[in-house]
Order: sequence, then structure tokens, then C-alpha cells
Amino acid sequence: MIPADRYFHLIKKDRYQVFLFTSPATIPFCFVRHPWFVVNKKGIIARWDIFWEPRRHTMSWGHLHKDFHSPYQGIEMFFFSTKYFWRGSLVACIEGDAGSVAHRMAEFIGTSPQAYPHCNEWSLLGPNSVTYAQWVLERFPESGMRLPWNSFAKVFKQA
Repeated sequence: MIPADRYFHLIKKDRYQVFLFTSPATIPFCFVRHPWFVVNKKGIIARWDIFWEPRRHTMSWGHLHKDFHSPYQGIEMFFFSTKYFWRGSLVACIEGDAGSVAHRMAEFIGTSPQAYPHCNEWSLLGPNSVTYAQWVLERFPESGMRLPWNSFAKVFKQA
């Protein structure tokens, strides 16, 4: 288990922040990065990501999950195991006040259960966690956030 305070010092309780984290995907796909967002709305923290398995807890919408894992913890190393987890790595962060890109991005991520068109779909090639993260990032190019080169998924364009 990753210590909860590893990235906690980055949280600013008077700001809006969106963090992009990744960890290796579950073995045998660990050469690919699994992305997720940690959203800070002035001290209220939430983690948003997509998993291959749907509806695993109360804050799930198909394959989309809020707060299934702690904010900074990577995902499981092995399928069906909750004993070993990868370390999460911070890729990017954006922050700001009300009306900023960070604020708008945080609000947008919070509407994912209603807005993300692939909540009930998952495939190794996409839609998957990378597709979701890219879907968010494409709506906020001014954030400057980019997924690592080894985040693979088919791109699904909305009509």
C-alpha cells in the first residue's frame, strides 16, 4: 500500500486543482500506463478513473469509478488481487481560482457520470481508462496536460 501522504502536501485547500496520475497497468499489461484524475475542489478530494470491471462499489457508473482507490495509490498489480498495488506517479497538475481552467476542468470531471459516452463500455484497445483521460484532456487543451507515450487506446471521436 502506498502511504496516503506521499502527494498530500501538494493539496491546497484554497484552490481548485486537477492532478493527472498514472501507474503501470495490471500484469501482463504493465508496459502500458493506467491514468486517473485526482480533483481538489478547495479541499474536497476525489479520484476518477475507469476500470475493466464495472460497478465495483457505490460510486460507480458502469466502468467509471469515483474514489474506488485512495487518490494517489496505483492500481492492482494482478487481476482479482487486492494485496499488491503499483505506485502512482504524478504526471501533471493544474491549479487556479474560481473560473480558472482548473476550476472548469474539475467541474467537468465531476459531470463524467452523465457526460462520458463510454461509461458502460470497456475494451483492451478502448474505450478504456486512457480513452476516458484523453476525452477529458481534449476538452481542456489549455491545461497543457498530456498522457505519457505509453498510454494506449483507440481514439473515439464524438459525432
